[in-house]
Amino acid sequence: MLLAWRMWGHIILFSLLMIPVALLTAYLIGRQRASSGIQHPFRTPLADALSVTGTLPWLWMILTPGSVPAPARSLSLTPFRDLTTLAEGFTGTLIAQVGGNLLVFAALGALLPIRSPRLARLPLVAAVAAGSSLTVELLQYAFGLHRVSSIDDVLLNTTGAILAAIMTKRWWARPIPEGTVPG
Repeated sequence: MLLAWRMWGHIILFSLLMIPVALLTAYLIGRQRASSGIQHPFRTPLADALSVTGTLPWLWMILTPGSVPAPARSLSLTPFRDLTTLAEGFTGTLIAQVGGNLLVFAALGALLPIRSPRLARLPLVAAVAAGSSLTVELLQYAFGLHRVSSIDDVLLNTTGAILAAIMTKRWWARPIPEGTVPG
């Protein structure tokens, strides 16, 4: 735990400090939208602020260069190979790796369907999460960050977003009935 704090403590502190800023921004935007007569004026700005605040720290960590003795570019395209290797090693590393990867796009997955009725479908959440995760893995590889670009990370990131979306299902935005929106 101490090693994690030494490596990522500055990101954790910055993220915690950004939460009030994000909430204040969402409140101000929502208040402006409320004065315009928009129904549910706080839904979109709050979902946007929290999804960004909940996702950016993970991206910051992922796109930080890894240890220099590791190869600059490493690619793992066989599904579950990295997870199997982790399972054979130290349990704490397995928990940290799997747990962290499940959380990378969890905020995004949880809040996209709350934000918009168009995005309130699990296949769309999965597609956005998988596309975002693939982009991050490609960036890791392209920038030579001394990290493994792994299909297992894409699978875990996507799974985390889907699980988070399922947990927020009761608050998803409802589709707007046909013919009720002025043309």
